[in-house]
Amino acid sequence: MKGITDMATNKVVFLFDVDNTLLDNDRVTADLRRHAEQTVGPEGQQRYFEIFEEIRSELGYADYLGALQRYRIENPHDPFLLEAAYFLTNYPFANRIFPNALDAVEHCQQWGPAAIMSDGDAVFQPRKVDRSGLREAFQNNVMIFVHKELELEYVQQRYPAEHYVMIDDKLRILAAIKKAWGENVTTVFPRQGHYATDPEVLKAYPAADISIDRIGELVEYDLAALIEASRE
Repeated sequence: MKGITDMATNKVVFLFDVDNTLLDNDRVTADLRRHAEQTVGPEGQQRYFEIFEEIRSELGYADYLGALQRYRIENPHDPFLLEAAYFLTNYPFANRIFPNALDAVEHCQQWGPAAIMSDGDAVFQPRKVDRSGLREAFQNNVMIFVHKELELEYVQQRYPAEHYVMIDDKLRILAAIKKAWGENVTTVFPRQGHYATDPEVLKAYPAADISIDRIGELVEYDLAALIEASRE
């Protein structure tokens, strides 16, 4: 499968994270917590999310369906299993796109290709990207990895560019990519979601090249400003 560039080198390629960057995944999780508590009560809800956090620690990304599979081992007859499966697979993700997020994507696309670069599982994350409308907005230019910061060589092969702009709510990811690509990447940090406001995380990693309060603020930057920020 060819990339969006057909191997031609672009001046710039924009790479967007999904969860808490384009889409309010904290609200998705909160909705699932409420649904779980209504279905199986506080103890069942607590146990599911304990398993969820265990798997996140093991894999490095959120795996809602994997947690549900493991929950089933302990509770094979629990009505929450099917209820949660229906809830997750039919969730209206388009309603959770951040305000003006698609405007930010379109703004960047005037200068070069844009692609999703996300971590996640192999089933639920692609469904989220599809049902939210993001796959269409990115013209099917979607990459979903286990650890995206380890896949930079592949990204360069698929989407070769003189310069990259990486937009992500996790400073850990931005710092790793900045260390690898240096001035060839501009890191943009939308301060959205629980990772972006965790004081311990903010102290642990260097600041991004650009910090914005909302993803929609990206439309206030022109290409020259985005590229110049990588060298400051």
